[in-house]
Amino acid sequence: MSDLTSYPIRKLLDHIYGGQIRIPAFQRGFVWDADHVAHFLDSIYKGYPFGSLLFWLTQERLTSERKLGPFTLPAPQDRYPITYVLDGQQRVTSLFVTFQTEFVQPHDPEWRSVYFDLSAPENVQQSQFVALRPNEVDQAAHFPLNSLFDSVSYRLASARFVHEREIRKIDRLHSVFKEAQLPIQMMETEDRATVAIVFERINRMGVELTTLELLSAWTWSEEFDLRNKLEQLQEELEDFAFGDIGADPNLVLRCCAAILKGDPSVEVLMNLDGTEIRDNFERVENGIKGAIEFLKKQLKVATIKTLPYPLMLVPLSVYFAVPGAALRVTPEEEVAALRRWFWRSCFSERYSGQSVRAARADVVEMQKLREGAANTLGHFAVEIGDYFFLWTDFRINSAKTATFVTMLAQLNPRSFISGNFVDLDRVLQAYNKAEFHHIFPRAFVENELPEARHSIFVNSLANFCFLSRADNNKIRASAPSEYRKLMPKDEVTLKEILDSACVSPVLFADDFEAFIVNRTKTLIEKAYQLCGIEPESRQRHGRAETPDMTFVRPRLVVERRAEAAGSDTP
Repeated sequence: MSDLTSYPIRKLLDHIYGGQIRIPAFQRGFVWDADHVAHFLDSIYKGYPFGSLLFWLTQERLTSERKLGPFTLPAPQDRYPITYVLDGQQRVTSLFVTFQTEFVQPHDPEWRSVYFDLSAPENVQQSQFVALRPNEVDQAAHFPLNSLFDSVSYRLASARFVHEREIRKIDRLHSVFKEAQLPIQMMETEDRATVAIVFERINRMGVELTTLELLSAWTWSEEFDLRNKLEQLQEELEDFAFGDIGADPNLVLRCCAAILKGDPSVEVLMNLDGTEIRDNFERVENGIKGAIEFLKKQLKVATIKTLPYPLMLVPLSVYFAVPGAALRVTPEEEVAALRRWFWRSCFSERYSGQSVRAARADVVEMQKLREGAANTLGHFAVEIGDYFFLWTDFRINSAKTATFVTMLAQLNPRSFISGNFVDLDRVLQAYNKAEFHHIFPRAFVENELPEARHSIFVNSLANFCFLSRADNNKIRASAPSEYRKLMPKDEVTLKEILDSACVSPVLFADDFEAFIVNRTKTLIEKAYQLCGIEPESRQRHGRAETPDMTFVRPRLVVERRAEAAGSDTP
């Protein structure tokens, strides 16, 4: 894929003059100052290593390119391939701005030309090259480097030096730069994904370019700027409270890849023609907007933070990716299929681990569903065990917690004390722990129930619900039987409050173990209902009957572990 070669400086200059060597737009521009350039030239003069250059040889010219320092490069000749500088732009530009004589130097009052100082001692550490403004040049000591590769300029510049010592120094200077070889690694490929990977790897010690930056450069035109398009999309998504999707631009790019090519891997986009992205970007926008609208209206997913697995947005956007100004109208049976897929994906943790593989498979089935074809969307095993709600602590940034919170949101939860409906839009958009609290107060379990051996479960999902800070302050460390007195007296209203949190009246017996077992069973049952899995069909989904909760007893846990290990110790 790559070959080692070398260029004399003269060849490098000729290729730049001819428009063959160019700077891709995803490079960050020329940043060396004149002193840095002088130091680099001193290294070449003294034969010090200065690293190889990495060039990319391709038959296809990029849509957008950078200047070479201050110079606009001529158009390349059609019959030649293009050579793009992937690594070494500062060195290439330094050599060109120093030695070129064909282009008019743009006026820059801050720029200084580099000269060889004939009066400087030959020192291994001290540079013999200096960067000077015109009024700083000493005609008797400073030799202009821009004359080295122009025979007429060289003769005129050297004519004023008559001492043998100076002539020998100038001749050696000319010889060194004329014979200097620039080590170059040439990569010849038309695979832009490979180029992107290589470019990012060689920039790992600096600031890496994102795929968005690379793709923006490759698809740019005067009428279309991908980065601006995504920024506009992000602003529009603010209306959906999904504006923070811009924090992960690769997620949007995966949606784009899945919609246009049926594959959510970002690498696929690198091989797309810019026109294909530009001409179909309306479909991408519709797909993402439609997916977000579905998540909000059908599943009460308020922000990207409450979407358990953000990559789930990718196949969902494929379903809604249609051309035109209007979003797709979804038939009821397809809404039900999408809801089942969502919950089964969440509870099976399908999008953890090798999630791109799952997304790729679901993209195919989403396309079939949209086209009315037979599909297997959501037809995968789901086992919702005790571990999900009982053995998982409530942590705002975890996927299981987001699944749990979204599940409770489906029940239109009500405040424990006032009985008012929770303002889900406000609570979920803020999405912080202040709106979720223990049902059995932690202080009560740890301090008032010394016989309760199961306080390890006090922070589990099964002991949390929507509860405002105000209600929590009223409850504090009270026993459930005590804060029951603060709740509505009407039994119908009380039942509605408890049902909206998947809680039964067993709560008010102040028996933490009985409560945690009962609520875990209730949550599991509700989760299976959301997945559309009836009791009689759970055998093929991994669980035939209601889970045995007796293992929450610590002694039984020890006994079963001992049995599994073949030990006689209980």
